[in-house]
Amino acid sequence: MRFYNRQHRFYCGIDLHARTMFVVIMDQAGSILLERNVKTDPEVFLSLLVPYREDVVVAVECIFTWYWLADLCADEKIPFVLGHALYMKAIHGGKAKNDRIEARKIAALLRGGMIPQAYDYPAPMRSTRDLLRRRLYLVRQRAELLSHVLNTNSQCNLPDFGGRIHYKCGGVVERFADASVRKSIETDLKLLEHYDELITDLELYIVRTAKLHDADTFHRLRSIPGVGKILAMTILYEVHDIDRFPRVQEFCSYGRLVKCSRESAGKHQGFGGQKIGNVHLKWAFSEAAVSFLSKCAEGRALVERLRRKHGKGKALSILAHKLGRAVYYMMARGKTFDMQRFVSC
Repeated sequence: MRFYNRQHRFYCGIDLHARTMFVVIMDQAGSILLERNVKTDPEVFLSLLVPYREDVVVAVECIFTWYWLADLCADEKIPFVLGHALYMKAIHGGKAKNDRIEARKIAALLRGGMIPQAYDYPAPMRSTRDLLRRRLYLVRQRAELLSHVLNTNSQCNLPDFGGRIHYKCGGVVERFADASVRKSIETDLKLLEHYDELITDLELYIVRTAKLHDADTFHRLRSIPGVGKILAMTILYEVHDIDRFPRVQEFCSYGRLVKCSRESAGKHQGFGGQKIGNVHLKWAFSEAAVSFLSKCAEGRALVERLRRKHGKGKALSILAHKLGRAVYYMMARGKTFDMQRFVSC
């Protein structure tokens, strides 16, 4: 957990919403200089800061509306702190809750150097990262359609498709005798065709954009067996700047590749923090571990050794962790994947 502990003359805490925001400005002594509920308008916000622009820092909790405020502060050269929502919830929980109280607590945490920081992703690559996440949502919607076709086939007790459903070749709708069922399956297939077009177009656009942003890192990530364009782009855009992780342990924790142990008075109390970290990186490394096995004989031999020692499920988790560590050093040192070194560690 990282805290913002730089000293300023004024501290601005904001409880931000989609249409309004409650602004509290506090001085170094803790005296409240301004409290106001205003519209989320850049000009209105900047006008509030005019008397304090000499040395003010702005903090807001990490919710879906922080993009415009971070970009505005960057353009105006105002220090901006993005508070980690889950960590802040644990720190400033209270009996009563409203916009005024939340904004005061954010300003007080900022003044005391106790506001936990989230990463305020810079604007140039942010929109492409969000588009890549949107593509993943569409892929999952497409998978739900395919699952519905398979489930309907099982409901009717029909023979298996024998692998992938080749719906573009025809013959899928004709398997079902009932007219309503046929209509339902026909609707699924039409949606699948539309999703295929959308996803293909998105992938082409994102690949071109990734090569413009950081082509070298993109191609280095693809040197890992089983890591294709989508996994490489996911890792590239979710990490963005590897230098923000001073140690490989912090990177693996951010990617949800390690368990967080809880101890008190020398007693182990289980594991926690499963929702803290980047779920997209967790997915990417889990998928990379499975693809790595299918593409690489050395990887299968490594997992077999791990399986005999730790069991099948834990062996795959260890492989995903090793891939995460390898990616960290590849990005930090500008190196391609070294299979011999990977399997020997």
